[in-house]
Amino acid sequence: MQNSKLRRQIAWEAARLLYSRQESEYYRAKMKAARQIQKGWVKPADLPSNVEIRDQVQLMARMFEGQRRDERLLEMRLHALRLLTVLDRFRPRLIGSVLTGHIRDGSDIDIHVFSDSVEAVLMLLQDEGFVCEVEHKQVRKQGEARIFHHIHIRDVFPIELTIYPAQKVRYVFKSSITGRAIERASLAELEQLLAREYPELDIDEAADEAANQVDRFQVFEALLLPLENVKQSPKYHPEGDALYHTLQVFQLAREELPYDEEFLLAALLHDVGKAIDPTDHVQAGLEALEGFITPRTEWLIAHHMEAHGIRDGSIGARAHRRLRADESYEELVLLSECDYGGRQIGVMVPDVDEVLEYLRELSQMCG
Repeated sequence: MQNSKLRRQIAWEAARLLYSRQESEYYRAKMKAARQIQKGWVKPADLPSNVEIRDQVQLMARMFEGQRRDERLLEMRLHALRLLTVLDRFRPRLIGSVLTGHIRDGSDIDIHVFSDSVEAVLMLLQDEGFVCEVEHKQVRKQGEARIFHHIHIRDVFPIELTIYPAQKVRYVFKSSITGRAIERASLAELEQLLAREYPELDIDEAADEAANQVDRFQVFEALLLPLENVKQSPKYHPEGDALYHTLQVFQLAREELPYDEEFLLAALLHDVGKAIDPTDHVQAGLEALEGFITPRTEWLIAHHMEAHGIRDGSIGARAHRRLRADESYEELVLLSECDYGGRQIGVMVPDVDEVLEYLRELSQMCG
């Protein structure tokens, strides 16, 4: 096999592994791809560079994501602008794919922040209403162990802040992909980039819209947590509170259709109205979820009680025909089966954070 052809094949396979999230590191993806294609040892000179692989990842992103990718890039840059504005006192710098434009499904917003106090950065973010998690990660390089401090923000897009000492604000960081100095942008430089690449955009207005955009997963969490205090009839729900039931239903739904986000959300949110108005929990739940779910998810929730009539044969023929005419009829019947199955005592279920994280990742992966 010609060397140039072998390099291209390895680059494409490594990019596929990275794009599909089967691998997260360029080196591992490159070596795995080489083993799969060559079925043996590959000379280092025949291995593609990280830049070649990155270019193939971007080609895949353009092929599979189309115009949606360009729209998402703008949205992510506006959210980055918002973060840099909030963190201005810590001299933040936007780095990575959102700055360079090399995003793909699942990309996050990467920002370097310079402060001698992780707690000071965290307190500022929390005061601004961000949901954050701190990670202290030990990395060993050249025999030396170093601790890196990260703050992960759960927002409309995933955001990762890396906190460096204030004295490193002028330090030149190297890219693991190109080996050269990484590109980075201050708040002013990001504003200039937006003005240059989106001349028709009213940046202030667009930034305000981005700042006011509500993270739907935070809304879901706020509606789910009160269900723990909703005690149900032991006759119909021997398992206990409504949250435990809901998590069982979600788990069963995920076993059936793990990549159908709309169906999974219907399973997770079908009873949220019980903590609002137990006398009409379906309508109460739909009103609370308005604007945060798709019409298909809304339809599944709206008719999940009628679906019980399909299961036990009590539904009228006309009503049954009306439901059967919808393209999501089979999923509605499946939702009813999961609803009835989620009434077991003592089974293990994921917690709310795990469930929402799964859905976040699914949303980012599938768009």
